[in-house]
Amino acid sequence: MYRSNVLVCGGTGCTSSHSEQIIEELKKQIAAKGLEKEVNVVRTGCFGLCALGPIMIVYPEGCFYSMVKVEDIPEIVEEHLLKGRIVTRLLYQETVAEDTIKSLNHTPFYEKQRRVALRNCGVINPEAIDEYIAMDGYAALGKVVTEMTPDEVIKVVLDSGLRGRGGAGFPTGRKWAMAAANKADQKYVCCNADEGDPGAFMDRSVLEGDPHAVLEAMAIAGYAIGANQGYIYVRAEYPIAVKRLQIALDQAHEYGLLGKNIFNSGFDFDIGLRLGAGAFVCGEETALMTSIEGKRGEPHPRPPYPAVKGLFGKPTILNNVETYANIAQIILKGADWFRSMGTEKSAGTKVFALGGKIKHTGLVEVPMGTTLREIVEEIGGGIPNGKKFKAAQTGGPSGGCIPASHLDIKIDYDNLLEIGSMMGSGGLIVMDETTCMVDIAKFFLEFTVDESCGKCTPCRIGTKRLLEILDKITKGEGTMEDIDRLEELCYYIKDNALCGLGQTAPNPVLSTLRFFRDEYEAHVKEHRCPAGVCKSLLRYVIVADKCRGCTACSRVCPVGAISGTVKNPHTIDTSKCIKCGACMEKCKFDAIIKE
Repeated sequence: MYRSNVLVCGGTGCTSSHSEQIIEELKKQIAAKGLEKEVNVVRTGCFGLCALGPIMIVYPEGCFYSMVKVEDIPEIVEEHLLKGRIVTRLLYQETVAEDTIKSLNHTPFYEKQRRVALRNCGVINPEAIDEYIAMDGYAALGKVVTEMTPDEVIKVVLDSGLRGRGGAGFPTGRKWAMAAANKADQKYVCCNADEGDPGAFMDRSVLEGDPHAVLEAMAIAGYAIGANQGYIYVRAEYPIAVKRLQIALDQAHEYGLLGKNIFNSGFDFDIGLRLGAGAFVCGEETALMTSIEGKRGEPHPRPPYPAVKGLFGKPTILNNVETYANIAQIILKGADWFRSMGTEKSAGTKVFALGGKIKHTGLVEVPMGTTLREIVEEIGGGIPNGKKFKAAQTGGPSGGCIPASHLDIKIDYDNLLEIGSMMGSGGLIVMDETTCMVDIAKFFLEFTVDESCGKCTPCRIGTKRLLEILDKITKGEGTMEDIDRLEELCYYIKDNALCGLGQTAPNPVLSTLRFFRDEYEAHVKEHRCPAGVCKSLLRYVIVADKCRGCTACSRVCPVGAISGTVKNPHTIDTSKCIKCGACMEKCKFDAIIKE
């Protein structure tokens, strides 16, 4: 029995900030002080508050150390672990109250969250199956195969109201029921862990922090539909997730929780790992299955749907990582428990990767129906540097922008669709007043054009034409007819593209046109970018009565575009200026402005 447990984040974000070296140094210092039998070091998954990583929590005190460096470890071991004195300078300050440490659950970032899919992330060692089992792991699988019929399992999932967390929100139970109803000699269960949206890292974090939750849920799904084989399709760019998945698979086989005769029930189920090469289109279900088959990842027309004819032509269900992460808890706690969270049509919680112009970037899980304002201002800590909230992009390249006028919208599947956005997998990128919405639409179209598989003309050619028009507008060369043409082309692509990715590609353009049309018109009519982002429309100017003649700007200008003498106002030759902004960053007197 250890007197102290030190939990260190081992997710990708903290690992990139040297958490592995921190763990090594911790073990070294603990050994040097002779504390090996008293202090246990645990590598966990993501705690969620990525902006403050690397993160370390010491129990039983619950001290939350943030932005820890390797050089801080000797002090933490000496002062805290040996002498029992908390190193207050390293504490997450919102956990400090009147010289005491308050619970993380009572800090603004965590108190409005409800962790279901993320329940074990940051809590257990994801590479230790015994720790997962200690948290009721595989109890749901045991209950299902020894006490329930496949139809009873599907009914619980149906009654829970769980909708797919990967995009469109199709009811999970209905998908399972369709596959179960199709008689075949072979069926498959697939997991979509391809997560290709810019700014999205929800599925990656679950796989890194709680891989057994996905394996258990896939086995439950296999029992429910009559399948004995599953596949996890994960992108190779997630090396930590891949490693921990493989460890989890090996452990589950060793414990008899995958393979033949699970729980002596006569039920067989196994899972294979398949690595994707990073093609965004392979996040689409039919393209993903084609890739698993060893072919070029391209989508196919539907119907027939995968539940009828999927992988290798057999009935197949495909859910994403977050969807599966809810299954075991629904089986153990019941449909009513799950429905007690969220809204009538969108039950449960949703995980969001919170990024962009926000104080607390990271991973959050909130009940469906939580307002965007609560996520941005309370959980996320608001917009830094005194800037104002302008919009939030949800659903990545397939989603749309939510403007400040809808800041109080309750986030669920139907509300987002109503305003031209979508839930998507859960990326939530916050933008402030310095963001150009035309440029944002252009950014997502560049991504879509680059990632289009090219199989259908509306997507292959149509998105390129959209990008060309957007590029023309951001250069100040657009016309009002271009805006009309842009809108017309968007609707054509939506109606005629082959797969869901192509059909939703115009969403960022349509939503910005809907809520920020004035910015498009400013680019066209006034040849001006209101946010000062589009370089072709920018002009840097020195305000003479503010300039002190310090020469700092002229010294950093890479092209010699700034002239003037010491202690006298300087000027910028716009014909030479490359609009890099170095002068504006260097000026201490706010004498340089963008027009």
